[in-house]
Amino acid sequence: MKRRPVLTRAPWGPCLTLLSAVALAAPLHAAPGDAAAAPPTQLEPVRPVEPDGRRTLARLPANLGRSAIGVLSPDNIEPFLIGGVAAASASFLDEDTRRAATGQLGWSDTFETAGGPVYSTLFVAGMFTAGRFARGARFRATTYDLLDAAVVNFTYTEVLKLAVHRERPNGEDNKSFPSGHTSNAFALASVAGAHYGWKIGVPSYLLAGLMGVSRIHEDKHWLSDVVAGAALGTIVGRTVVRLNSRPLERVASRGATVSVSPIVARNAQGLSLSVVF
Repeated sequence: MKRRPVLTRAPWGPCLTLLSAVALAAPLHAAPGDAAAAPPTQLEPVRPVEPDGRRTLARLPANLGRSAIGVLSPDNIEPFLIGGVAAASASFLDEDTRRAATGQLGWSDTFETAGGPVYSTLFVAGMFTAGRFARGARFRATTYDLLDAAVVNFTYTEVLKLAVHRERPNGEDNKSFPSGHTSNAFALASVAGAHYGWKIGVPSYLLAGLMGVSRIHEDKHWLSDVVAGAALGTIVGRTVVRLNSRPLERVASRGATVSVSPIVARNAQGLSLSVVF
């Protein structure tokens, strides 16, 4: 087995890039007219009303679809641009970061296991189940949004992995971009932070950041994969909370409009699908 080079210098530049990307990707601006429904951007907790009527088992499929579409809404253009620029900038440090990785982070194996699909799924499913029996409105809403965010984030992460087809630094496969462990960790952290504020949000984001660092140390991802995963997960998590926190009356009145129009051009034909909600 080919060993990775071990250097003694600390990768401060890449670490600062990762932390900067996390700080910049976290804020998610509210849509016009939705300021009251959107969670604050300074890690101030939202306050769900019991019962809120939105977060029910019957509405889960519809909420998942709405969240998936909502990630692509104009509200997220700025966060996506920030995350994209951060990931592109981090790509210039990919090789340096890999060479600077050392074999002295014993805790990275723990994150590798805990953040894997099995334990992550068990955690989200367990929290969701506990939330269905809990009486606290905030905990019920949080656990519901955790499941919503995990499903939506997994979908987008897998689509991007297949589309980009980037090889991992260790050559294991071509599913390097973005980091799924990192995107899932940041999606869950952003949900927790949006509901409970900085007291839960700060440690959650720190744990998510350590997850990203562990993926680089394990030679499973490049730095840019981790930064992209952090941005994607944060956007997904905060989008889910924002949409699920809208009053049910507003959702029913707004509904969704789907329009299909033909595209006819020289040497090109097709259909344009537009969904507005």
